[in-house]
Amino acid sequence: QVQLVESGGGLVQAGGSLRLSCVVSGDIFSRYMVGWFRQALGKEREFVQGISRSGRSTSNADSVKGRFTISRDNAKNTVFLQMNSLKPEDTAVYYCAADRRYDDFISRSTKAYDYWGQGTQVTVSS
Repeated sequence: QVQLVESGGGLVQAGGSLRLSCVVSGDIFSRYMVGWFRQALGKEREFVQGISRSGRSTSNADSVKGRFTISRDNAKNTVFLQMNSLKPEDTAVYYCAADRRYDDFISRSTKAYDYWGQGTQVTVSS
């Protein structure tokens, strides 16, 4: 059974930084595309960033371009989301998700991911 565990969330002031981690276990990590999504209170879950199996390709939501960076360490079964210049509108529960059906491709749709973590809260104060 594939499991995803996020960590690294917390409370930070606007302009600050956080680094989220997502550890994937239960299968060969390098077979999985991984995405970060977020869901603010009362809103739908939205795509943030994704990374292909190989790590050669990434995809970013316009709202985080130039501020967030996704990376993966296949030796440690871990995907990272480095978040800089945080804004109050980045406040949300952040989820990582994984799927192995796709080759060197990144989907922005929640429907493309079979496995999800439990989420980690990120709160940015103004």
